[in-house]
Amino acid sequence: MMKNNSKRKTLILFSIGLFVIASSQLLSQFTEITDMMKGSLMGFAIGLLLTSLMFGNFKTA
Repeated sequence: MMKNNSKRKTLILFSIGLFVIASSQLLSQFTEITDMMKGSLMGFAIGLLLTSLMFGNFKTA
């Protein structure tokens, strides 16, 4: 039960990270946002992705 819950949280973190990266790219394409905001969003998203990959256990066997 705990492994399933941990895997679910890991996938949620990974999905949120990808969503933040995609939405920041779309936002910067259609509006003008500052470099500080772009960097903050990308840093936050990369942090989420790395956290999910470090703490996630994707071993199949």
